Amino acid sequence: MADTVVGENPDLHASGEDPNRRDFIHIAAGAAAVGAVGALAWPFIDQMNPSADTLALASVDFDLTKVALGQQVTIKWRGKPLFIRRRTEAEIAAAVADDSANLPDPQTDAERHKPGKAEWMILIGSCTHLGCVPTFGGGDFGGWFCPCHGSHYDTSGRIRRGPAPLNLAVPDYEFLSDTTVKVG
Repeated sequence: MADTVVGENPDLHASGEDPNRRDFIHIAAGAAAVGAVGALAWPFIDQMNPSADTLALASVDFDLTKVALGQQVTIKWRGKPLFIRRRTEAEIAAAVADDSANLPDPQTDAERHKPGKAEWMILIGSCTHLGCVPTFGGGDFGGWFCPCHGSHYDTSGRIRRGPAPLNLAVPDYEFLSDTTVKVG
Protein backbone atom coordinates (compact mmCIF):
# COMPACT_ATOMS: atom_id res chain seq x y z
CA MET A 1 0.00 0.00 0.00
CA ALA A 2 1.20 3.47 -0.85
CA ASP A 3 1.93 5.91 1.85
CA THR A 4 -1.01 8.26 2.12
CA VAL A 5 -1.64 10.99 4.53
CA VAL A 6 -5.00 11.00 6.14
CA GLY A 7 -7.13 13.83 4.82
CA GLU A 8 -4.99 14.33 1.72
CA ASN A 9 -6.93 15.12 -1.46
CA PRO A 10 -5.66 12.99 -4.37
CA ASP A 11 -6.72 15.77 -6.89
CA LEU A 12 -4.26 18.28 -5.42
CA HIS A 13 -0.92 18.75 -7.15
CA ALA A 14 2.36 18.99 -5.36
CA SER A 15 1.95 22.78 -5.28
CA GLY A 16 -1.28 22.38 -3.36
CA GLU A 17 -3.56 23.94 -6.09
CA ASP A 18 -6.75 22.46 -7.45
CA PRO A 19 -6.46 22.14 -11.28
CA ASN A 20 -10.14 23.02 -11.79
CA ARG A 21 -9.68 26.27 -9.89
CA ARG A 22 -6.57 27.15 -11.89
CA ASP A 23 -8.37 26.54 -15.22
CA PHE A 24 -11.22 28.79 -14.11
CA ILE A 25 -8.80 31.58 -13.16
CA HIS A 26 -7.08 31.35 -16.58
CA ILE A 27 -10.41 31.47 -18.44
CA ALA A 28 -11.68 34.37 -16.34
CA ALA A 29 -8.44 36.34 -16.80
CA GLY A 30 -8.52 35.71 -20.57
CA ALA A 31 -12.15 36.87 -20.82
CA ALA A 32 -11.35 40.00 -18.83
CA ALA A 33 -8.39 40.74 -21.11
CA VAL A 34 -10.54 40.35 -24.24
CA GLY A 35 -13.17 42.65 -22.73
CA ALA A 36 -10.54 45.26 -21.83
CA VAL A 37 -9.03 45.19 -25.32
CA GLY A 38 -12.50 45.58 -26.83
CA ALA A 39 -13.31 48.49 -24.51
CA LEU A 40 -10.05 50.22 -25.42
CA ALA A 41 -10.37 49.55 -29.17
CA TRP A 42 -14.00 50.66 -29.55
CA PRO A 43 -13.36 54.45 -29.39
CA PHE A 44 -10.68 54.12 -32.07
CA ILE A 45 -12.96 52.09 -34.34
CA ASP A 46 -15.96 54.33 -33.69
CA GLN A 47 -14.08 57.53 -34.58
CA MET A 48 -13.61 56.18 -38.13
CA ASN A 49 -17.36 56.42 -38.76
CA PRO A 50 -18.52 59.57 -40.56
CA SER A 51 -19.85 62.28 -38.30
CA ALA A 52 -23.56 63.02 -38.15
CA ASP A 53 -23.22 66.32 -40.01
CA THR A 54 -21.40 64.55 -42.87
CA LEU A 55 -24.08 61.90 -43.11
CA ALA A 56 -26.71 64.62 -43.22
CA LEU A 57 -24.98 66.11 -46.27
CA ALA A 58 -24.53 62.78 -48.06
CA SER A 59 -27.23 63.96 -50.44
CA VAL A 60 -28.86 67.32 -50.90
CA ASP A 61 -32.00 68.41 -52.71
CA PHE A 62 -31.89 71.80 -54.38
CA ASP A 63 -34.70 73.97 -55.76
CA LEU A 64 -33.63 74.97 -59.28
CA THR A 65 -36.08 77.89 -59.42
CA LYS A 66 -33.51 79.85 -57.37
CA VAL A 67 -31.10 79.97 -60.33
CA ALA A 68 -31.79 82.46 -63.12
CA LEU A 69 -30.63 81.85 -66.67
CA GLY A 70 -26.90 82.63 -66.94
CA GLN A 71 -26.35 82.52 -63.18
CA GLN A 72 -24.71 80.13 -60.76
CA VAL A 73 -25.42 79.16 -57.17
CA THR A 74 -22.75 77.67 -54.93
CA ILE A 75 -23.86 75.42 -52.08
CA LYS A 76 -21.91 73.28 -49.63
CA TRP A 77 -22.07 69.52 -50.21
CA ARG A 78 -19.91 67.00 -48.33
CA GLY A 79 -17.69 69.82 -47.16
CA LYS A 80 -16.97 71.04 -50.70
CA PRO A 81 -18.44 73.80 -52.85
CA LEU A 82 -20.97 72.60 -55.40
CA PHE A 83 -21.63 74.75 -58.47
CA ILE A 84 -25.15 74.66 -59.89
CA ARG A 85 -25.09 76.72 -63.08
CA ARG A 86 -27.94 77.43 -65.47
CA ARG A 87 -26.18 77.90 -68.78
CA THR A 88 -27.32 80.17 -71.59
CA GLU A 89 -27.72 78.97 -75.18
CA ALA A 90 -24.44 80.75 -76.03
CA GLU A 91 -22.58 78.91 -73.23
CA ILE A 92 -23.98 75.57 -74.36
CA ALA A 93 -23.09 76.30 -78.01
CA ALA A 94 -19.52 77.27 -77.02
CA ALA A 95 -19.12 74.06 -75.02
CA VAL A 96 -20.47 71.88 -77.85
CA ALA A 97 -18.26 73.66 -80.40
CA ASP A 98 -15.20 72.81 -78.26
CA ASP A 99 -16.01 69.08 -78.13
CA SER A 100 -13.42 68.45 -80.85
CA ALA A 101 -10.75 70.72 -79.31
CA ASN A 102 -7.49 69.28 -78.03
CA LEU A 103 -8.48 68.76 -74.38
CA PRO A 104 -6.13 67.55 -71.61
CA ASP A 105 -8.99 65.47 -70.15
CA PRO A 106 -11.20 64.71 -73.18
CA GLN A 107 -14.95 64.64 -72.61
CA THR A 108 -17.81 65.91 -74.72
CA ASP A 109 -20.27 68.41 -73.30
CA ALA A 110 -23.01 65.76 -73.51
CA GLU A 111 -21.00 63.48 -71.20
CA ARG A 112 -20.98 66.18 -68.51
CA HIS A 113 -24.74 66.75 -68.08
CA LYS A 114 -27.93 64.70 -68.05
CA PRO A 115 -29.62 64.04 -71.40
CA GLY A 116 -32.10 66.77 -72.26
CA LYS A 117 -30.82 68.99 -69.45
CA ALA A 118 -27.93 70.79 -71.19
CA GLU A 119 -28.74 74.09 -69.48
CA TRP A 120 -27.85 72.63 -66.05
CA MET A 121 -24.17 72.19 -65.28
CA ILE A 122 -23.60 70.69 -61.82
CA LEU A 123 -19.97 70.45 -60.75
CA ILE A 124 -17.86 70.02 -57.64
CA GLY A 125 -16.25 73.44 -57.32
CA SER A 126 -12.72 72.36 -56.39
CA CYS A 127 -9.87 72.87 -58.82
CA THR A 128 -8.35 69.51 -59.69
CA HIS A 129 -4.84 70.94 -59.27
CA LEU A 130 -4.72 71.79 -55.55
CA GLY A 131 -8.38 72.09 -54.51
CA CYS A 132 -8.81 75.88 -54.76
CA VAL A 133 -12.26 77.25 -55.61
CA PRO A 134 -12.44 78.62 -59.17
CA THR A 135 -14.51 81.67 -60.04
CA PHE A 136 -16.84 81.90 -63.00
CA GLY A 137 -16.22 84.27 -65.87
CA GLY A 138 -12.55 85.05 -65.35
CA GLY A 139 -11.02 82.49 -67.66
CA ASP A 140 -10.08 82.64 -71.33
CA PHE A 141 -12.74 80.11 -72.34
CA GLY A 142 -15.86 81.68 -70.83
CA GLY A 143 -16.01 79.27 -67.90
CA TRP A 144 -14.23 79.02 -64.59
CA PHE A 145 -10.80 80.36 -63.66
CA CYS A 146 -8.69 79.29 -60.69
CA PRO A 147 -6.77 82.42 -59.65
CA CYS A 148 -4.39 80.51 -57.37
CA HIS A 149 -2.42 78.78 -60.12
CA GLY A 150 -4.07 79.84 -63.37
CA SER A 151 -6.20 76.89 -64.46
CA HIS A 152 -8.80 77.80 -67.11
CA TYR A 153 -12.01 75.77 -67.52
CA ASP A 154 -14.62 76.16 -70.25
CA THR A 155 -18.41 76.47 -69.84
CA SER A 156 -18.63 72.70 -69.49
CA GLY A 157 -16.07 72.62 -66.65
CA ARG A 158 -13.40 71.00 -68.83
CA ILE A 159 -9.77 71.95 -68.21
CA ARG A 160 -8.41 73.93 -71.15
CA ARG A 161 -5.16 75.46 -69.88
CA GLY A 162 -3.13 75.50 -66.68
CA PRO A 163 -1.71 73.02 -64.20
CA ALA A 164 -4.99 71.23 -63.34
CA PRO A 165 -4.82 67.67 -64.70
CA LEU A 166 -8.55 66.90 -64.83
CA ASN A 167 -11.90 68.49 -65.56
CA LEU A 168 -14.04 69.80 -62.69
CA ALA A 169 -15.73 66.70 -61.27
CA VAL A 170 -19.38 65.97 -62.00
CA PRO A 171 -21.07 64.45 -58.93
CA ASP A 172 -23.79 61.83 -59.05
CA TYR A 173 -27.11 63.62 -59.35
CA GLU A 174 -30.64 63.13 -60.60
CA PHE A 175 -33.55 65.38 -61.41
CA LEU A 176 -36.46 64.59 -59.09
CA SER A 177 -38.70 66.98 -61.05
CA ASP A 178 -38.32 69.87 -63.47
CA THR A 179 -37.54 72.14 -60.53
CA THR A 180 -35.64 69.88 -58.10
CA VAL A 181 -32.29 68.14 -58.33
CA LYS A 182 -30.87 65.64 -55.85
CA VAL A 183 -27.07 65.52 -55.59
CA GLY A 184 -25.46 62.48 -54.00
